[in-house]
Amino acid sequence: MSPSDSLAPLWSRLLATAERRLPALTRLKQSEVLPIALHRHRIYVLPTSFGLLFTAVQLVMLLGALNYSNNPALLLTCLLGAASYQSVFQGFRALNGVELLSIQAAPCHAGEDLNVTLAFRAEGRPRHSLRTRIAENETLFDLDDASDGRVRVSVPTRQRGWQRLGRIRLHCTYPFGLFQVWSWLNPDFSALIYPRREVSSALLPRAQDAAAEAPVRRSGDEFAMLRDYHPTDPRRSIAWKASARHDTLLVKEFEQRRGHEIVLDWDATSALDYEARISRLTRWVHEAEAMQRRYLLRLPEQSVGPGLGSDHSHACLRALALMPGASA
Repeated sequence: MSPSDSLAPLWSRLLATAERRLPALTRLKQSEVLPIALHRHRIYVLPTSFGLLFTAVQLVMLLGALNYSNNPALLLTCLLGAASYQSVFQGFRALNGVELLSIQAAPCHAGEDLNVTLAFRAEGRPRHSLRTRIAENETLFDLDDASDGRVRVSVPTRQRGWQRLGRIRLHCTYPFGLFQVWSWLNPDFSALIYPRREVSSALLPRAQDAAAEAPVRRSGDEFAMLRDYHPTDPRRSIAWKASARHDTLLVKEFEQRRGHEIVLDWDATSALDYEARISRLTRWVHEAEAMQRRYLLRLPEQSVGPGLGSDHSHACLRALALMPGASA
């Protein structure tokens, strides 16, 4: 194990202590409205463990050069010192002026990773070897003419409901890894986390009793019968092939059946505990969508639907995610 590796845990603990003891210097207390721009008043610089080791080596080289009056060694030490000193400004310039424009998050269920897309912008010059970290997940990226400025980070989720993204750490060790330059972004952004899906679910409830289904003519999409043409009928409803066979104009008549939707009822899951009931209804919503069956979600305080499609499923999953007891 190298000396720099042995110093890394100690350095991490010192940084964590500084963040707790000096919150005004190391983090923002209040959430910020997008866009968020970085400037010199919120960018911090500290040497890395490798930078501390490099400094110690330079001091030894300096003492040796002075002790033996070795001018080439002294010149080398000064050049290395100047290069390390200049790297501070290069790292600062990499973060200075970077702007977080927007945040997007794709829907996910509790227990899955939330895929977050951050849109950054930096004008004037390319920025290399930037890193963004949310929770424990980190992504390396560049900001230049060849990139679109979008950075994708996965965030773990645990509970349904609204989940704040939390602080985003933007940092780099560019160009030599001697100094760590960082800043905190605290955007005012929350993502809706759907409830967990039951792993193995009971069968979907049956549609309402067929005896209660009343056909409604001229208002649906299920073919019912052929009848004689009337002057008031639209031309698009004429069955041309059937009319040619019978030497008379015939019209297709359609019907729609009422009460044909599936009812996903909260009371039908009374044998389960509270969160398990929500998980089962979540699973049923996905199964009804996969089967392309219209469905109605009936909860204690509201009903959603009947309907079908992505908008309807989102409305149902949102209602389940925000049931009492959700994280806020």
